[in-house]
Amino acid sequence: MEKPAICGGTPVRDTKIFYGHQYLDQADYDAVLDVLKSDYLTCGPKIGELEAKLCEVTGAKYAVVCSNGTAALHMAAMVAGIGAGDEVITTPITFAASANCALYCGAKPVFADINEKTYNIDPASVKEHITPATKAVVAVDYTGQAVELDELQAICKEHNLVLIEDAAHSIGTKYNGKGVGSIADMTTFSFHPVKTITGGEGGAVLTNSEEYYQKLLLARAHGITREASLMEHEIDGPWYYEQVDLGYNYRMTDIQAGLIISQLDKLPMFSARRKEIVARYNEAFEKNDAIIVQQEIPQSDTTRHLYILRLNPEKLTINRREFFDALAAENVCCNVHYIPVYYFPHYQKLGYKKGLCPKAEKLYDEMITLPLYYGMSDQDLDDVIKAVEKIAAYYHK
Repeated sequence: MEKPAICGGTPVRDTKIFYGHQYLDQADYDAVLDVLKSDYLTCGPKIGELEAKLCEVTGAKYAVVCSNGTAALHMAAMVAGIGAGDEVITTPITFAASANCALYCGAKPVFADINEKTYNIDPASVKEHITPATKAVVAVDYTGQAVELDELQAICKEHNLVLIEDAAHSIGTKYNGKGVGSIADMTTFSFHPVKTITGGEGGAVLTNSEEYYQKLLLARAHGITREASLMEHEIDGPWYYEQVDLGYNYRMTDIQAGLIISQLDKLPMFSARRKEIVARYNEAFEKNDAIIVQQEIPQSDTTRHLYILRLNPEKLTINRREFFDALAAENVCCNVHYIPVYYFPHYQKLGYKKGLCPKAEKLYDEMITLPLYYGMSDQDLDDVIKAVEKIAAYYHK
């Protein structure tokens, strides 16, 4: 049996491969340079152009772009009317912003458990956590797979809740043939460099509600408007504007917008390659009893952002940390997504304790994020699979 590199064997590759990496081409460079040569670096025409492009790609009626995905979640929570005394149900297997957006508004995050096969929030657990104080559900398309939107929409409608879909992972994903972004009350995107589409940073909120749309515009830009219909006082002149609400400076630059527009042109190409990589991983690992493969619901045509390797502790003599280190010794540098949000000291100080979501906690103990990005070569992919299989075979019970 081949010895893993961590035990003195030869690594499967000489150079390191990391779990994620942006892909930029000449069209992207040109798009940014065009903006730099233009009259507008921010608050210019590329903002509206990007918003129109996002609506075209997703099928949503309205899009409001902003500085990052966290800002998008905060804006969505604000315009949903979330405030002090309210509760917002979300998943613990997510980046902290999915829960922090409730805290920003003075509300309480409530954590529902996951479906142990798909790793997305479990609608049944959501129902169990609804109280008279519940105002909204922030459902995360974890790894890029759409949440069970039909069930969650029905639950939210029954209890008069706002459904916010955190789609930071899932641009390009479709649910029952409809683009993610066009289904929930509000949907948020992130354009961080490890995401499928990047602007360096950047975010967006998409909605079909004109009311939400108008509020999002105010939330993005200090609550300031130049729209006469929204003003309370007489207009003094063409320079005049009013602050009619309390908003933030969550604006995106035209530089970012230009890059994201160019990246969106490549979304079909990005999506196709990510699907190829996921299919190869699944094919390799489904027959390995030391590994559990994430399952997908048939409604989700998924553009995957992350690939989760889940270890079967009943078949291995090593734990997740040891497997992680063994992969690193093979020059396959992975990550873990995510630490349950309520494990963090800030949440512990607020009174949250371990044990709230047993399925999510078990997943965290067993998962590793493997490399997945458009620029991975077939050789890179083969090396990752070989490293996983070598370690799993060596430490198999």
